[in-house]
Amino acid sequence: MGRAVERAEAAGDTLWEQHDFSASRRGTATALRAIDEAWGGGYYKIDPQAETDPEAAEAVFGGSELVIDVQTHYVARHRAEAPGVEGIMGFIRDVVPDRWQGLDPAIHLDLGNYLRHVFLESETAVAVLTCTPGDDRHSILTNPEIAATRELIDRLAGTGRLINHSIVHPNAPGELDQMESLMAHSKPAGWKVYTIAGWGDQPGWRLDDEECGLPFLERSRELGVGIVCAHKGLSALARAGSPADIGPAAASFPDIDFLVYHSGYETPIGDSEEGPYDEQTPAGTDRLIKSLHEAGIGPGANVYAELGSTWYVLSRRPREAAHVIGKLLNAVGEDNVLWGSDSIWYGSPQPLIDAFRAFQIPEELRQRHGYPELTDHIKEKILGLNAARVYGIDADLIRRRVAADDLSWVKAAFDEHTANGGFQ
Repeated sequence: MGRAVERAEAAGDTLWEQHDFSASRRGTATALRAIDEAWGGGYYKIDPQAETDPEAAEAVFGGSELVIDVQTHYVARHRAEAPGVEGIMGFIRDVVPDRWQGLDPAIHLDLGNYLRHVFLESETAVAVLTCTPGDDRHSILTNPEIAATRELIDRLAGTGRLINHSIVHPNAPGELDQMESLMAHSKPAGWKVYTIAGWGDQPGWRLDDEECGLPFLERSRELGVGIVCAHKGLSALARAGSPADIGPAAASFPDIDFLVYHSGYETPIGDSEEGPYDEQTPAGTDRLIKSLHEAGIGPGANVYAELGSTWYVLSRRPREAAHVIGKLLNAVGEDNVLWGSDSIWYGSPQPLIDAFRAFQIPEELRQRHGYPELTDHIKEKILGLNAARVYGIDADLIRRRVAADDLSWVKAAFDEHTANGGFQ
């Protein structure tokens, strides 16, 4: 990345000018070309002029896809000292060591920055607001606060720009009994669960275990909730973070869609990276793929692979990205890979959107491993159309509404949220 830094320094005499360049599409072009060069080329197709010419950069990265981000977060200001925030900061530092020094969740990860990064600085049309695990004393947002954020934005924007999850802890006493009330008051588009989250003496749980997972899925079926989003991977290799239970659960509940957040990917250790599918010693996303194979779950079934944080890491490791994206497309199908950014942990998601638009799986890897070509049509599906189908979003209606949206509601939403004490 040394060339990218040198180019940013050459772009202006002041630090502000250098920052302006780095945050621009010209900066994205420079960074991606440097990455591509470092990894032998063939992963990012970018006109060299995009580094210096704003119009050339727009031509490279511009697109008309409907972008639906199925994984976004923020930290309520009055919860900036909550125990759950420590976990988030640790997670961010684990994913990107030493990059976010000085990050203050109360200042940089609040609702104001969420609205700015997601709806002003990116082409995101619809976002799904979700949360981390933990009870009301530990969490960065409570289920009522998540729902209140959606209600506020929907009332002011009037365009369906935000939908929400509700967090469920099936291993917590009495939690399953509260699911009906959650549906009535929070109106979630789906459940979000963390099998890695312990409760009491229990270190974690599985979607297919008889004590927690199966009763939770049966209750979901009874209540008519057909979307279960499970955090799998990015778990420091914790046993309960493995996606090995996805296949059996999906086979037992074909009427439920399982959205596998992070796709089972794990943060690289040292120089390690995922390569072609390895059934004998599966790691990372291979664990998910093996689970699906063993359960007879094929492409286009009821399992979806989500890319939040996974793509953030992979975008800087393009050879590994080619293997992971190629394997997931083969395993779940081009209709079942979902765009997620895990914003706002890394700022605006726009550079991630742009990088994905420019990314390609080299022909040599496609020929050797049978990966599909990452066409514009497949990218359009991943960036939004697949999520629109899963979440029942009218893509054409959202396009029309977003095109007429003046975004004045963003400031109004932040002002009202602040005046109300952040939904305390």
